[in-house]
Formats: sequence, C-alpha cells, structure tokens
Amino acid sequence: MPSIFTKIINGDVPSYKIAEDDNCIAFLDVFPLKRGHVLVVPKKEVDYIFDLDSQTYNQLMAFSKTIAVALKKTISCKRVGLTVVGLEVPHAHIHLIPINSVNDMNFANEKLQLTSEEFSSIALQIKENL
Repeated sequence: MPSIFTKIINGDVPSYKIAEDDNCIAFLDVFPLKRGHVLVVPKKEVDYIFDLDSQTYNQLMAFSKTIAVALKKTISCKRVGLTVVGLEVPHAHIHLIPINSVNDMNFANEKLQLTSEEFSSIALQIKENL
C-alpha cells in the first residue's frame, strides 16, 4: 500500500506544496511544530532514509538545502533545524523546522493548528523566496 507521502506525490491527497523536481517534493507539515515546518520527501518510496541509494540521498539533501534557504528568508528564526525521525510514516523524509531554541524541535510539543488560509499563505511566501 502506498504511503501517505506517495499519495501526496501522486496528487491523490492534497498538500501545501512548496516545490518539487523529478526526484523530491517539499510541502508543509499539516501538524507543524512551528510556522513553516516543511517536510522534504524523495519521490522514491523507501522507508528508512539510510536505505536510500547514494544518488537519491544526495539529491534529497541538496533539495532540502534549497528549501531551507528559502524557509529562513520567509520565517523569522535563528536557524532552520533539520531532523529525521522516520517512525511516523514509512517513507523517508526530512523535517525542516524554523527554530530559535533546541526545544522548538521537540516533537512532544503541542502542534500548531493553522487554518487553510494560513497554510496557503505560508506556502506562497516560501515559494516566493525560492
């Protein structure tokens, strides 16, 4: 059965897409820790990030850097944190989270609840900074 991310990639599930190329896609996390929390996903469905072939892994990292630079221009923060947890969805992915302290990366924190309009606005702002 395809992962939720594969369904997003295939257009079967809507998302707040930031960017995509032939190998990767970036979209807003709908359960964000912070405004601008982005997921970057390889289009190739592989569960564990370190099981990706080297080329796909390197493409994912390069694509993540591009998104992180645009995210930093969009959301006021000290850094864009990068983390890979990989337990919640069986499809390799990277979390890019605007942070001002290490606690901002704590997945036990309460998730933000944003409106569709807020998500759309954030996505558009990040796209404009690509």
